Amino acid sequence: MPSNKETESRLFIALLIFLMALGPISTDLYLPSLPSIATDLRASQADIQLTLSVFLLGFATSQLIYGPLSDRFGRRPVFIGALFLYLLASLACTFSSTIGELIALRFVQALGACAGPVLSRTIVRDVYQRDEAARIMSWMGMAMALAPAVGPIIGGQIEILFGWRANFLALSGFCSLALIWLLFRLPETNLDLNMEAMQLPRLVRNYLGLLGNTRYMGYVLISTGSFSGIFCFISGSPFVLIDQLGLSPDVFGLYFAVIVVGYMTGTFLSAQLTLRFGLHRMIMIGSSISFAGGLAAVGLSLYGEFGVLSIIGPFAIFTIGAGLTFPNNMAAALAPFPRIAGSASALMGFIQMIFASGVGVLISSYNDGTALSMTAALAGVTAMAFASYVFLIHPHKLEVVETPKTPAI
Repeated sequence: MPSNKETESRLFIALLIFLMALGPISTDLYLPSLPSIATDLRASQADIQLTLSVFLLGFATSQLIYGPLSDRFGRRPVFIGALFLYLLASLACTFSSTIGELIALRFVQALGACAGPVLSRTIVRDVYQRDEAARIMSWMGMAMALAPAVGPIIGGQIEILFGWRANFLALSGFCSLALIWLLFRLPETNLDLNMEAMQLPRLVRNYLGLLGNTRYMGYVLISTGSFSGIFCFISGSPFVLIDQLGLSPDVFGLYFAVIVVGYMTGTFLSAQLTLRFGLHRMIMIGSSISFAGGLAAVGLSLYGEFGVLSIIGPFAIFTIGAGLTFPNNMAAALAPFPRIAGSASALMGFIQMIFASGVGVLISSYNDGTALSMTAALAGVTAMAFASYVFLIHPHKLEVVETPKTPAI
């Protein structure tokens, strides 16, 4: 039987997983509805793509504020305010009458949603030592992958039964549960408030210092490549699999789940192997597998048969590598910065979101009726991640153990 302390810890991790899921479920739940939204609001594919890209833009921009805010005022109050904003924006999305309104409201929704992943990662950094943080992030990543796995399946059923607007009502309900759970179960984990974190000169110096740190930027580029690869599938697959290959929204959700199983497999292996093999070896293996998946995807697009399996297979390989890479890379990036962990997490998230948003725009702009724009983008971003490890991390991979203060949870 688990002890009370073990049970409390598991409940604490479960809460962080639930809060982290705000980001992926905000993009994945309504994916099967994208063609229907285009029809209902008389919008082009490029316009619909903006509901994703603008969400990422808002998500990225607000991270630059939430990170320092949480360093200065604490994680809990910032989290509460962000969830209220998300709830209001999600309800408003339900009543959008034009694509312009939906795009604007998705931006506001993102301003609240970004607190989930950013602050949850930072809280893990507050509570756990570096290698243990990597293991916890691996378990969180595996569990959190259920959100994008289940999201399109549930979203496809909601779309068929109730229409696309009901998906935003479902997001409102999810946020309400998250907010109630947070209010009752999340303690403040930032025990060393940085009173200067929000001072503009200090803020600028912190971000410039991080941008000038070669190792930190190597980790940033690895995460950016992995995240952008996932966004390649998120932004391109509904139009490739539903519009071009004729899958129904609910069947699309099942194929999307296959991709997420790949990610869960990677995070499960990461949780099992990180303490044994070390963070940097896991990052190297994960980025190599992801790069192989990217090469396979573009190769099949150019020389293989255009079909569901030729798309799903390489992306599944890629996501296994991404699952190995993400938690270890995040833990390694944040460990050296205990006083500005929120800012370091925020800047990493900002860069990867802005980059991924641009990748999504490129995919829709160069869509030629095949999967080539989506798979070529995957090959490019995985090559960037692999090269970042080889040239920026591997030459300086000396391990430095950082022991944060551990609050009671």
